[in-house]
Amino acid sequence: MLTYMLFLLPAFVLSLWASWRVKSAFKKYSRVRAMSGMTGAQAAKYMLERAGLTDVSVVRTRGMLSDHYNPTNKTLALSEATHDSPSVAAIGVACHEAGHAIQHARAYKPLWLRSALVPTANIGSKLGYFVMFGGLILMMMSHGAAGQGIVLFGAIMFSAVLLFQVVTLPVEFDATRRAKVLAVEYGIVSAQEREGMDRVLDAAAMTYVAAVVSTLMTLLYFLLRAGLLGGRR
Repeated sequence: MLTYMLFLLPAFVLSLWASWRVKSAFKKYSRVRAMSGMTGAQAAKYMLERAGLTDVSVVRTRGMLSDHYNPTNKTLALSEATHDSPSVAAIGVACHEAGHAIQHARAYKPLWLRSALVPTANIGSKLGYFVMFGGLILMMMSHGAAGQGIVLFGAIMFSAVLLFQVVTLPVEFDATRRAKVLAVEYGIVSAQEREGMDRVLDAAAMTYVAAVVSTLMTLLYFLLRAGLLGGRR
């Protein structure tokens, strides 16, 4: 267990740093009121209307930074801190989620691929880790070949999580790009206010990078311990 923790320490530190950065940026710019006076909900609705989307519902949801877009029912859910706030941070997050709705309407292929991977990724995240762990236990009980095969099977399952997260990166980066450009183009924020919006969204993007690194390191750890990527330990 100690070896596992040390192996994942860099990924863990990166995740903590990314989480701290996004919370810090959101807290800072949630105190900066946008000159347009729009709340996050109003900004999202206006951005969607200007993009020609009238069939997307913008609703309030609970939870800190729980904002998301659901392509299944075309619902853009904004947390209370985003939905009702006229801050630069809230507008940035809301416009980012509106960017996902625009991706959906424009048939952005990476978004479609990510949605298609959800069922497989869910199975991999729930079972893959435990299957790999079980395989290592069997190897420790002198069932080398059988245990190694189970670790490999679990790794294949867990790889679905990594694939999902990798596909998520261009989806999130593109939604952020759309938000940055359109928010200024539509007059939702000024060019000067976009600096704060950029910091919030860039910090949020790093959390997805950290997730990829963490999953990759976990996968590599089990493969290395099972002797599937080099000498067996």
